[in-house]
Amino acid sequence: MSDQAKSAVHKPAAFPWLIIASGCLIAMIGFGPRSVMGFFQLPMLQDTGWDRTTFGLAMALQNLFWGLGQPFFGAIADKYGTWRVLLLSAILYALGLVTMATADAPVWLHIGGGVLVGLAVAAGSFGVILAAFARNVEPQQRSFAFGLGTAAGSAGMFVFAPISQGLIDSLGWSDALVVLAIIMLAIPVLAVPLRGNSSSGSQKQTDVDQSIAAALREAFGHQSYLLLTAGFFVCGFQVAFITAHFPAYIGDIGVDASYAVTAIALIGFFNIIGSIASGIIGQRYSKPIFLALIYIGRSIAVTAFLLLPQTGFSVIVFSIVMGLLWLSTVPPTNSLVAIMFGTRYLGMLGGIVFFSHQIGSFLGVWLGGYLYDRFGTYDPVWWLGVALGLFAAVVHLPIAEKPVARPVLAPAE
Repeated sequence: MSDQAKSAVHKPAAFPWLIIASGCLIAMIGFGPRSVMGFFQLPMLQDTGWDRTTFGLAMALQNLFWGLGQPFFGAIADKYGTWRVLLLSAILYALGLVTMATADAPVWLHIGGGVLVGLAVAAGSFGVILAAFARNVEPQQRSFAFGLGTAAGSAGMFVFAPISQGLIDSLGWSDALVVLAIIMLAIPVLAVPLRGNSSSGSQKQTDVDQSIAAALREAFGHQSYLLLTAGFFVCGFQVAFITAHFPAYIGDIGVDASYAVTAIALIGFFNIIGSIASGIIGQRYSKPIFLALIYIGRSIAVTAFLLLPQTGFSVIVFSIVMGLLWLSTVPPTNSLVAIMFGTRYLGMLGGIVFFSHQIGSFLGVWLGGYLYDRFGTYDPVWWLGVALGLFAAVVHLPIAEKPVARPVLAPAE
């Protein structure tokens, strides 16, 4: 091979800004409504007479089906392309929100807001979007690209918090959900730059020749992958509990209800900063140690919030700190999966890690509602989250930030 040809082979590809921008907009729209479900809890329960356990179970099912669907939708996107999966996401999302809006019995709330919205988010969330990013950027750019995608999801929380509350105030909670359903139909249009974005033809021969079964055996036999999966369970438990129950908790502690919108918006805004910073930090420093520090930081923040006087000011400070730590776990976690196994099955393997996250989310949301109805307080779940944060910090420390040992396959003739 000539020097000129070698130079062409090793020349870094241009950063695919159109694909990144498209994926970021979809992440923002897709993550927005599910991140503000807590605003709908009290007005919905007031009109229907249902209790917090009923609403909590719906949100828990949403998180569970998000996790269940993620590996499958990720595998479909890996093989057949991202756009098809995002189209399905938009349809499921709109149908789920409308079903939730018209629910006249808890079962329809659970099917619409739980199962359908959960599957919709699975088809259009980080696992699918970040896998598409990974296939279009250089390895040294992945952490930054993941940070941008995660920040966009965070922006969805920031943008949709005031929009959702404004819609509820002006139209009522039911019509507000219908408006959000209509907005979801923009996703397949925004996803046009991602058409045809599958793994075929974009990977090394060693990745392409590996079967799905072989990839799964390799992953489940790798200690670092299992530790990463266990640690991400905790992330889901912590953030899902706060997303679903923090607006109600603010009212319970005697703080003016207007702080609920401010709190969620602040979490979303500072989540943008934290996610981008996480992507940059993850490119330069040890990802496992960085993740351990994030989980320790969360436990310290919750402990301080519970033990210090709880006022409107403390709610704001807590929201800012948690926002910085909110989804900052996502870029280094997905980067570690890509480092360990490459990008051939990143949608599927990252989806399995995320399934663990969503099992934690299910428990955090459901226990929040169940224990509140049983004891009249959210304190047991807050303190359980603190203990789990310390557990997550410990399990991340042994993770090896390097590719899995794998025999080199001869390239096809």
